[in-house]
Amino acid sequence: MTCTGPTSPPPLRILDWEGWGRAPAGFGWAMLYAYPLLQPDTAARVRAAFPVLGSPDTLATEATVCAMLLQTVDRGDNLVLADELGTWAADPWRRSPSS
Repeated sequence: MTCTGPTSPPPLRILDWEGWGRAPAGFGWAMLYAYPLLQPDTAARVRAAFPVLGSPDTLATEATVCAMLLQTVDRGDNLVLADELGTWAADPWRRSPSS
């Protein structure tokens, strides 16, 4: 079976092709959340699937992911996400499902 993209053959697993090794708690989930921000229903499903997002344990991680992606915007990548990333970065407590 040929596999394309950051997934594995069944059983499906999401793989991180950008970096290997340890990362702060929730890093991969925050990345997974960030990219569908233009599709609010999908972003909400990601957040619901990983309830640790928005918790005090991952707020710094989410801010890091957001800052990393905003840097890519500054370099001319991910321009379509610029406004959504700015909104996400503006108020960390807004990210919390309990608020």
